[in-house]
Amino acid sequence: MLVLFTDTDTDLTPVEAKKLGYKLISMPYVIDDKEIHPFEKGDNFDYKTFYEMLRGGTIPKTCALSPNSYINYFEEEFKKGNDILYVHFSKAMSGTFDSMNIALEELYTIYPNRKVYTIDTKGISILSYIIVKEVAKLYNQGMKVEDILKWANEEIDHYAVYFYADDLKFFQKSGRVSNFTAIMGNLIGIHPILNMGSDGIMRSISKARGKTNTLLKILDYVEDLEYNIKDYPVIIGHSDALDIANTLSKMLKDKFGDDLNTEIVWVNPTAGSHCGPSTIGVTFHSKRR
Repeated sequence: MLVLFTDTDTDLTPVEAKKLGYKLISMPYVIDDKEIHPFEKGDNFDYKTFYEMLRGGTIPKTCALSPNSYINYFEEEFKKGNDILYVHFSKAMSGTFDSMNIALEELYTIYPNRKVYTIDTKGISILSYIIVKEVAKLYNQGMKVEDILKWANEEIDHYAVYFYADDLKFFQKSGRVSNFTAIMGNLIGIHPILNMGSDGIMRSISKARGKTNTLLKILDYVEDLEYNIKDYPVIIGHSDALDIANTLSKMLKDKFGDDLNTEIVWVNPTAGSHCGPSTIGVTFHSKRR
């Protein structure tokens, strides 16, 4: 049997994961030297309190899982004789996958007939979310793992994401924007617009002043790159900025029609530790990244 895995960096909650058929790996963040694993103790997470804490001055860090953590997640399925398909956030963004490889080397010596297949979404948050849901659809339709992997190889670069952060000090800390850009952006309201390329790396690609102009510029990117956009879900992510997410949803429907299938989701706290509160983004089916 093949068992699906994903991680919390894909914005999937335990309730959604169970509905789609995924086992969920909790990706940690650190506050005051305390490592926190979202959803490990239950199905709920208080997003609003988390992002209010960040607004109050807390800047979390993130860290990799240990090899032993991966062993604990995977070995249970290996013992049952199951193989694993793990659909994960961008390998280029974290050293956690080095830990995973160490764990797999150990596990394969004990369970030589078992296998972990991986799909790198080359994204994080909503970009991973949309791909994770598509993979689940194929899996639940009974598609073989080889064909799912082929689909992923052909299709992952046909999902694009564009987003901006309201407070640039979080991206500044993670090195996504320069100190000068962060300081000036916060002072005069300039928002760098970021995307993720086919190499799985996050980059600042342009900028706009003010929320409205920034949303309009993001809308231009969607209009320019969309490919059969109505045949696929359009995911809008926010880190406690539901009003702006709703505004972007309305702008998209005004542009493409009220029947556009939009879904609004919370950005997970581990990714939110890097982007901070009031970040807004959209992911959609596209001609290219």
